[in-house]
Amino acid sequence: MSVNDLSTVNAVLNALSFVLLLIGYHHIRHGRQAKHKTWMVGALISSMFFLISYLIYHYHVGSVPYPHYDWTRPLYFILLVPHIILAAAMTPFIFYMVYRALQGRFELHKRVARVVFPVWVFVSISGVLIYVMLYLR
Repeated sequence: MSVNDLSTVNAVLNALSFVLLLIGYHHIRHGRQAKHKTWMVGALISSMFFLISYLIYHYHVGSVPYPHYDWTRPLYFILLVPHIILAAAMTPFIFYMVYRALQGRFELHKRVARVVFPVWVFVSISGVLIYVMLYLR
């Protein structure tokens, strides 16, 4: 495996995070706190591996310009800009949310999760879409 393969690894980790988040959400909606915790820890771990892989990849490869000059170009940037901003902004809030859950302060956890969870889902799935547009199109 070379550093260039990390873009695919990143997409897989983003997709995995997306699926784990949805499963975790399903469990908490049905009152299964222990299962929720297990799936959400999985989502956190896959997101952390993604971040490590992403940083290694871009350290070696640098910025990857969008190669297409057609109708998809504005769509790509409409997706990319909020993806980057929200990914950077939500990271400390994820750690705060997890910290509150580990403390057993579930009301604070829940209050933060109502905002952070949909952003985390968006960032995960938009990362996959960005990969598809950039590398598979």
